[in-house]
Amino acid sequence: MMRSERGSRRLYGMMLMLAAVVLLVDQLTKLWAVSALSDSERVAVIPPLIHFRLLYNPGAAFSMGTGATWVFAVVAAVAVVGILYTARRLASRGWALGLGALLGGAVSHLGDRLFREPGFARGHVVDFIDYGLFVGNVADIALTCGCVAMVLLSLRGVPLAKVLGEEGEESA
Repeated sequence: MMRSERGSRRLYGMMLMLAAVVLLVDQLTKLWAVSALSDSERVAVIPPLIHFRLLYNPGAAFSMGTGATWVFAVVAAVAVVGILYTARRLASRGWALGLGALLGGAVSHLGDRLFREPGFARGHVVDFIDYGLFVGNVADIALTCGCVAMVLLSLRGVPLAKVLGEEGEESA
């Protein structure tokens, strides 16, 4: 095994580890929110900026597309597969962290869409962090951070993946 392949595997593992942490923290905080908050309750956390308020979101950001929940499940599944495929030859720690955050958020939202009420591929995402303009969750924070990281890495010209030469060896 070439040295760069080991580096790519290590970065891929780092991405998967961060994704698992995001998934676990998101699902545990959602479990807490469902058990601790009532539907109409609004709990001040950092008034007037942040409150906890339990919502079940059938749509995307800002509750857009509430009638197309199954579409969001498909999009999340495609995103998960795309991230796993694209990240096979990661070239930097920054990309590993950015994609790990995206992967964790996407997997968590996919799980909500597939397994929460009202049914398979129609499930509603649990949102509970009320910012005033919108209500989100930990996965949303991870998705946002991952997107910001991708933009910054792209603007800085940091390569996402190692490029293979004609003979299977890595090129610059």
